[in-house]
Amino acid sequence: MPHKAALLLACICVAIISSWPWLVEPNLNPGLPAPFEARAPKDARVVDSEAHEQRRSQLIQSTFVQVIDQQETTRLKKRLERNLAELERVARNPKTGRIGPVNLTAEEQTWLKNRSQQERKRWDMAIRRASERMLSQGLNNLALEQLQDAASIQLADLGEQNGPARSLSSKLLATSYQGSTNLRTDPARSQRLIEELITKQDIPTIEVRRGDLITSKGEPISPRAYAVLNHFGLVSRGPDWGPWLSRFSTALAGCGVMLLIMRRERPCLEARHGLLAVGLLLITQVSKLWLVPEVSPLALIVPPTLLLAQGLGTTCGLAWMAVESLLWPMPVNGLGEGPMMIACVVAAVAAFYAGRLRSRVQLLQMAFLLPLAALLAEWLLLSVGGGGTWGRFAPNGNELLSEALLMGILLMLAILLTPILETSFGLLTRARLLELADQERPLLRRLSAEAPGTFEHTLMICGLAEEGARAIGADVDLIRTGALYHDVGKLHAPKWFIENQIEGEENPHDQLNNPHGSVEVLQAHVDEGLKLARRYRLPRRVADFIPEHQGTLKMGYFLHLAREVDPSAAERNFRYRGPTPRSRETGILMLADGCEACLRSLPPNTSDREAHATVKRIVEERQRDGQLKKSSLSRAEVELVGRAFVRVWRRMRHRRIPYPIPARKAFPPLAAKS
Repeated sequence: MPHKAALLLACICVAIISSWPWLVEPNLNPGLPAPFEARAPKDARVVDSEAHEQRRSQLIQSTFVQVIDQQETTRLKKRLERNLAELERVARNPKTGRIGPVNLTAEEQTWLKNRSQQERKRWDMAIRRASERMLSQGLNNLALEQLQDAASIQLADLGEQNGPARSLSSKLLATSYQGSTNLRTDPARSQRLIEELITKQDIPTIEVRRGDLITSKGEPISPRAYAVLNHFGLVSRGPDWGPWLSRFSTALAGCGVMLLIMRRERPCLEARHGLLAVGLLLITQVSKLWLVPEVSPLALIVPPTLLLAQGLGTTCGLAWMAVESLLWPMPVNGLGEGPMMIACVVAAVAAFYAGRLRSRVQLLQMAFLLPLAALLAEWLLLSVGGGGTWGRFAPNGNELLSEALLMGILLMLAILLTPILETSFGLLTRARLLELADQERPLLRRLSAEAPGTFEHTLMICGLAEEGARAIGADVDLIRTGALYHDVGKLHAPKWFIENQIEGEENPHDQLNNPHGSVEVLQAHVDEGLKLARRYRLPRRVADFIPEHQGTLKMGYFLHLAREVDPSAAERNFRYRGPTPRSRETGILMLADGCEACLRSLPPNTSDREAHATVKRIVEERQRDGQLKKSSLSRAEVELVGRAFVRVWRRMRHRRIPYPIPARKAFPPLAAKS
């Protein structure tokens, strides 16, 4: 109950923080009728914010800095070299009909064929020097005629303008560079230029004298009047109830929908799991409110998504990401569209893979690869959109690198905090499951040493349950770990269970000769198992296998003994106290526990059909007894599980070839020493 109250309070806090900007809205806005007449109380110079912002937006649209793109420059130089080589092949070809890089006049053809080797080298060098000068000044998609005129000016040392050497070289340069540019926009330098221009220009101000009329009652408030009113403190801040209520309701509903999705994905979801998800929402909302506009969607969305996905599943992580994106305080357009889109894609990838990672090392690798992928994606988006508004004024390379580094640090922090959150909030990650399934852990070593028969029984059930889970797509890692711990309660009195009794040893139940006392011993292995689970800090979902694998099954043997003495003995006193299985995994384990002994006791010549009939009989008994009602196992899934059990039984009962053991040869007696 305290957890549920804390969860509700956390949802309300998220809604309040998300709608906070609408709680401090000004009571006056430009364009609204003035509720009172206002006059200036003293002389002042007020910054005209509207004119200042308008000037800034005009500069942003028209001002940018371009630099030489070395990669494009190298490509254009290579194109020129290919055209020079092709022109040389045309000159050496005796057939005048060969197609070249440019159209040649008769005079140019004659000059090209009759030039000496020294003249060719001098001509090629002049073209390359002219190319260097043109490229260093920058090309920007000039028309062919303008390019040819510019090239001709650069080639003045090749003779007259209409001479064949100069005209041919200018045509060759123009053809090589037509429709190309070697300039790119530099966002950082563009931003610095804009700031310099704004600083150099005079900041627009409004001269106000004492007693001047700012606004009359009832007339619309102009932007200039609003700036003056705000300067003199006549604009008070207060709630704008309509938008605030809309935003508050949206945030509260988003939290509710997220919790419903998480509950549907995990029916055994605890209140503290929801508290963790809502708490992460609250932390990110506060961070956004505090750090806007410097806040990075990548840094705030990806790490929590990864954390929740590995602890609660992919769907839960994606649900959190969707709600967080919905509650982002700024509109997702303009400069925010690219980073938000990349953040959602990277977070979705993290959620998809987080639930499948099987070790802490893989998580560390993901903490390195995700920021690298985000950095690459932002760089590509910046390159593709280089001519647009977002491309020109997106963060520069250093800012992208620092953003990726921040996300990597937060991911590492989330991974380091995972063990603490596993204990505090009952998270069960894949890595934690595999660690618990290590048979060298203290509790499992105790089970192996003090109750070896129970331990072997546990390993047999593990094989059956894993195959059953694999057949229907259940959580194999969870059922393996749960199966290893489901009977640890037998450590309190191992000799009272038949698998731990030595042949010829008297059964303690026969000595007790009290069916009710025997029932208490059997029930105690569940109660003591839960105590051990708390002592060894087993996660809740693993500890659930201890009571649920027995459910409320009837202890039929001892009920029969009791009714031989007292026919009126109540059946309810001879049942386990439950609860019945509440997940597919605990349901499968109950069936495996019931089928294991029967399958192992079948004769060697038993057919698969007979084994399947045995399994089906046990499964139907559990179903008629209502043990599987809450497990969400369908009839089709139960049938698939039963067939999986038979496959495991067949593997365990495979035949071996009898190996002949030769008789030991008799050695001759040792000769006596002489």
